Amino acid sequence: MTTSAIDEPVTADRGTYSFNGIRASLRWAWPALTVVVLLIAAWQVYVEVSGIRPQVLPSPARVVVQGWAQRDAIAENAAATLQVTLVGFAVSLALAWLLAIAVDFSPWLRRAFVPLFVVSQTLPIIAIAPLLIIWFGFGLLPKILVIALATFFPMAIGLVEGFAAADRDARSLLASMGASRWQQFTYVRLPSALPRFFTSLRIGITYAVVGALFAEYAGATAGLGIYMSQQKNSFRTDLVLAAVVVTAVISVLLFVSTFVVERLVAPWARHGSAGLHV
Repeated sequence: MTTSAIDEPVTADRGTYSFNGIRASLRWAWPALTVVVLLIAAWQVYVEVSGIRPQVLPSPARVVVQGWAQRDAIAENAAATLQVTLVGFAVSLALAWLLAIAVDFSPWLRRAFVPLFVVSQTLPIIAIAPLLIIWFGFGLLPKILVIALATFFPMAIGLVEGFAAADRDARSLLASMGASRWQQFTYVRLPSALPRFFTSLRIGITYAVVGALFAEYAGATAGLGIYMSQQKNSFRTDLVLAAVVVTAVISVLLFVSTFVVERLVAPWARHGSAGLHV
């Protein structure tokens, strides 16, 4: 009896919190959804009124119908793109963490590597991708390298700046208590860097899909990039746009997944991304 009386308010509070979270997310998303719906409606009306050829600009309805008819081929190529994206991004993520930690522990490495981080961002991916295909073939490696080049910089810089922005007073307090450099890093520098890291992670994960498409355009046997290239050459603009929609959905889902990870790993970091969390 007593236990039930205690548990009921807790359960109600959790339900209220979940409902409020969903309602807040919908309130944040509805302006963007409204604009998208209006643009699609205007697109549909323009195609019907102008009589423009579908090879030039298909209607949204045609894109949906033809995309659904080719759903098996699109799904197969989307799975190939998603696999390359996740593998390449995982490699880039691991390198960003390793090098950012090394740079944080060594001022010499900071002076040596941070300029190289900046240089990596200036490389034109659209020009580098074909060269990587020539050097490393049509396998997985060149695609991973393209994605790494596209996504490494924001995550590495976000971590480096996050580590450097740690509270000096907290670090001094731990040092005065005899904490080692690694303990200071674990208890102060790492937690303080996570909000900036998740912000840069969201930038990087969207670049990862674009990098995968560039790599597939340069040379691949499967993937949405090669699929769009093939359909473009066949003047199937409707299927190109259907693949674009699938690519956008993948990017949005990956973007949203970073908020889920953030809630699990660093719930305090949500305050640094107010208005964006889901």
